[in-house]
Amino acid sequence: MGISSAVPCCSVWNRWTGLRWLTSFPRRILAQQRVTSAQGTLQRRKLSGVPTSVVSRPWGMRPRGRRALHAASSSFQEVMLTSERYRVQRLPFALVSDSDVAFFERVMPGRVITNPEELKSFNVDWLKSVRGCSKLMLKPQTTAEVSQVLRYCYERNLAVNPQGGNTGLVGGSVPVFDEIILSTVLMNRIVSFDKVSGILVCQAGCILEKLNEYLEEQGFIMPLDLGAKGSCHIGGNVATNAGGLRLLRYGSLRGTVLGLEVVLADGSALDCLASLRKDNTGYDLKQLFIGSEGTLGVITAVSILCPQKPKAVNLAFLGCQNFAKVLETFTTCRAMLGEILSAYEFMDEKCMELVERHLKLSSPVTGSPFYVLIETSGSNSTHDEEKLNNFLEQTMTSGLVTDGTVAMDDKKIKMLWSLRERITEALTHDGYVYKYDISLPVGKLYDLVTDMRARLGQSAKNVVGYGHLGDGNLHLNITAESYSSSLLDAIEPFVYEWTARYNGSISAEHGLGFKKKQFIKYSKPNEAVFLMQRFKALLDPKGILNPYKTLPFSS
Repeated sequence: MGISSAVPCCSVWNRWTGLRWLTSFPRRILAQQRVTSAQGTLQRRKLSGVPTSVVSRPWGMRPRGRRALHAASSSFQEVMLTSERYRVQRLPFALVSDSDVAFFERVMPGRVITNPEELKSFNVDWLKSVRGCSKLMLKPQTTAEVSQVLRYCYERNLAVNPQGGNTGLVGGSVPVFDEIILSTVLMNRIVSFDKVSGILVCQAGCILEKLNEYLEEQGFIMPLDLGAKGSCHIGGNVATNAGGLRLLRYGSLRGTVLGLEVVLADGSALDCLASLRKDNTGYDLKQLFIGSEGTLGVITAVSILCPQKPKAVNLAFLGCQNFAKVLETFTTCRAMLGEILSAYEFMDEKCMELVERHLKLSSPVTGSPFYVLIETSGSNSTHDEEKLNNFLEQTMTSGLVTDGTVAMDDKKIKMLWSLRERITEALTHDGYVYKYDISLPVGKLYDLVTDMRARLGQSAKNVVGYGHLGDGNLHLNITAESYSSSLLDAIEPFVYEWTARYNGSISAEHGLGFKKKQFIKYSKPNEAVFLMQRFKALLDPKGILNPYKTLPFSS
C-alpha cells in the first residue's frame, strides 16, 4: 500500500513501494506522480464530501463549531424540566420580583431579558437533555455591572446561573429551576495583546474562534481548540478547564492561564489579572476558579499565554486494524515526530458510520475498525515532511497502519478535521445521547467501550468511542431512540465504578456540572470533597452561585 502527501488530490495508500518512492520526493512535481501511476504502484482515491463552499483558511481555523442551539430538530418544549426528570428539590432562594427587575433595568438599561420566547434557548442545554425555567436574563458589559448584580443578588438571596456560550455537555450552563441567567455574551472586548510575550488579555465573553482569528493576524494562535469554538466563550472554557484538541502540544489551561478577574458571590471583585509568566507571591488563587464551573465566582476577564502560529502543518488520517495497533502507532508517533506532534485523535468505525449517515460526510479512508488523526505543526515544512514521511513508512512497513491519506493544503486539512470534530453533532442526530468524558490509563482506554457494548446489548442503539488518545481521554457515547431511565440505570453507576477500578477520572475535560456531581466520589476521596465544600461555603456562604452543580449537597 502507498500514500501521496504532496499531490493536490491527496491520494491514499496502496503499496508500501509507493511510500518508499514518496520519501525521496518531499514536495516534487506531478511528473513523477504520473510515472508512478503508470507503474500501477500508487492508486489515487480523491477526498470526497468536501462542501463546495469550503475555502482555504489560515491554520487554526478549523470548521466553525457546530454547537448551536438552533441546530437540533427537537423543540425546547419537548425537553423535560430538569427538576421533574431528576426529582430535584428547589433550595430556599428568593423569587424574582418586579422590584428586582426594575433594579437591574437601572443598572443595565435595555439588557434585561424577560420575554419567555427569548429565554427559551438559554434555559435548555445544547444536547437538549436538561431544561430550567428562568424568567430573567441579564447581559452585563463590564465587571462593575457584574459586581452590582451579584451584590444585589447576595443581599436578596437570589440564585444566579452564570452562562457563556452554553455549549457545555453536563448540564452546568443552564438553570435547574428559576435562577437568574447572568450571560457574558456582551463582555467580548479584547483588552490587550503583547506581541513580544504572546500574552492576551480579554473579557470572558470573547468567542474562542474570534480570539483565534484575531491572534492569527498577529502571527499567534490560542493554546486551545474545541469543536464548539464558534460558540463557546473563553470565560466558560476557563471555568470548565476545557481541554480540546491542542492539549497534547500546549498543555491545559491551568498552565496557560496567567491571571483572572473574578467577581465573588457577595459582589466583591478579585483582580488577579496578572500578565506575568512567573509570580510566586503567596497562593495561586486563580487555580481555585479554573474548573470551578461558576460555583465559586464569575470570571469576567482572562490573561492567557498564546503560542506562535506554526508555519507548516500536515494532517494524516490513518486506518488501524485493532486498538493495540492504535496504541503502538501512538508510541511510534511520539518517538519519531517528537516536537512537531500537535494532535493525536482516535475514533472507532461506528463514529465514522454516524458521521457519514447523518452528516453526509465521506471519509477518504474506509474499511478499518479504528482511525487515527495525526497533526504535525512546526516552522520548517521540509523538515516536518521528512519526519512525517519516515514515520508513515515505518508504520506502514511494520503493519501498524493499513490505509491512510495525508493532507497539506488548507481545504483538505479542514475536511479531514471535520470527520473528527463533527462526531458530537452526528451523535445528536442518532437519538438521545448519554455522554461520558473519561480519563484512563491509555492501555485501558477502549476496554470500557467494549465492556459497555457487551453490557447494554440491544438496549442501546449505538455505543461509540473516540477522543484524545494522547491525553488518555475517552469520549464514550451511548445513543437510544429516546431518554430511558432503565437504560441510564444500566449505564450508571457501572461506568463510574469501572473507571474507578482502573484509577481513572469520571470527568476528563467536560466538568461535573449538574449531571455528574453526585459521582465525584469515584474520582476524589471524601476528604477532598469535604475540603471543596468548605471552599464553597467560604466564598459563597449562601450558595447562590450556580446551585445544584459540581459538588454533592453537603450535610
